[in-house]
Amino acid sequence: MLWEKCEYKISKTRKLLIDHLDLPDHCCVTFIGSNGSGKTSLAKALCGELPLVSGQAPEKLPRLSRISFEQQISLMEDDYQYRNTDTASKNEEKGFTARNVIGHANEEQLLAITDQLRITHLLDEPYRFLSSGEGRKVLIAKAVLSDAEGIILDAPFDGLDVGTRADLMRLIGKLRESGRLIILIVNRFDEIPEFADFLGLISDCELIKVGDHRSIMADLEFEQLRQREKMKNAKMPGVPKDCERQPLPDGPLVVMNDIVVRYGDRNVIDHLTMTVKRGEHWQIVGPNGAGKSTLLSLITGDNQQGYANDLWLFGRKRGSGETIWDIKKNIGYISPDFHLNYRVGCSVINVIISGYFDTIGLYDQPGDEKIALAKEWLKVLGLEGHDHDPFRALSFGQQRLVLIARALVKHPPLLVLDEPLQGLDNVSRLLVKKFVEYLMGQHDTQIMFISHHREDAPAGITNVLEFVPREDRPGSFEYRITELKH
Repeated sequence: MLWEKCEYKISKTRKLLIDHLDLPDHCCVTFIGSNGSGKTSLAKALCGELPLVSGQAPEKLPRLSRISFEQQISLMEDDYQYRNTDTASKNEEKGFTARNVIGHANEEQLLAITDQLRITHLLDEPYRFLSSGEGRKVLIAKAVLSDAEGIILDAPFDGLDVGTRADLMRLIGKLRESGRLIILIVNRFDEIPEFADFLGLISDCELIKVGDHRSIMADLEFEQLRQREKMKNAKMPGVPKDCERQPLPDGPLVVMNDIVVRYGDRNVIDHLTMTVKRGEHWQIVGPNGAGKSTLLSLITGDNQQGYANDLWLFGRKRGSGETIWDIKKNIGYISPDFHLNYRVGCSVINVIISGYFDTIGLYDQPGDEKIALAKEWLKVLGLEGHDHDPFRALSFGQQRLVLIARALVKHPPLLVLDEPLQGLDNVSRLLVKKFVEYLMGQHDTQIMFISHHREDAPAGITNVLEFVPREDRPGSFEYRITELKH
């Protein structure tokens, strides 16, 4: 398959350029580039989903099955509509199950793939109740089991735990050996398979080079070093005068006594006791579906089962008359689920400004100081000029950067960071870590941090909560708390 001097239309103002790409019908090719470089647009072009403006492209493209973050958003929206029609039956109110999403008739083949991805036990669970990583695995299973001649996996490793990433890499290797065309879009160097036949570098919506690993990596590493030099001078914007925090009550920020969160017949959180004292920074680790995000939803006030538990936030017992806004004014928050469900039509700058008001969307007049600081955030994130673009028009990684800025703008007493670096390129990950470490160093902000990449944790973690699978009760976890000595 040959692409020569191809120009594709992304939007009214953006085009994708492929100068030269020659792929065998059966191979594994990996593409990598910075956030906003056009990786997902390239995937769409190779699928025939973007209009060709000029150039020579293959007359007949292979049938390709593509998975992406956009697909997860679309699926969540379809599920919402399915459950909220006026004529919805009880079965429809349950929404799409994982089995519905995969939609494969051959049970033996279905179980073979879901066993490899460790999601067989989730097949009849509502899709919306799955963790972000579990939801990604369901879509991967759907793509693998399709009858397509090839698969495009756009950031397939994002949100997956260590074991599943290894399982998926082996599965991709087997698919390559079976003769299917495999196209991978990745954000991290360590996600480039050793068995990939080609590696391509994307920059500024142009496929600038395709070839062997060694030559492409040399170019990529040079570009990353250049970007790091620019990042060294990046300074974190300040806080508006009317957002300066009020003193918190003395004592721990979070106290949980024998917490239980139950969905259906399963305890997602099973008798957890922990205390987050002043000055502590916590990292939470464990496999997909262990309940880590559920734990954080209790702390942000978004989980209604907090009322049924002995839970104390910022010196007040949950359900003692505090409002959700009393909790959220002390918290900056980012998570994959929050990102997936950020459906409000909003400009990029208004998403950042909404962080000052703890709202999804902007409903208050922000004032000149907040607008000026939001523009500073856009500049430091490399998004200057995107102020009034629709939030959803940005790439996944750019959207994640904007939502991180939204979480940081208040310099809050507690930062709840659930997979914050998911979808970010190397330079963006370093920049976000730099800002988080800066706030930690000011001794006014504490963090609770989740990542399946331990190296993503900022320096200064004092405590680790680990969700450990129980051998006597499959699907259940016990909790191991470790205090780190520095």
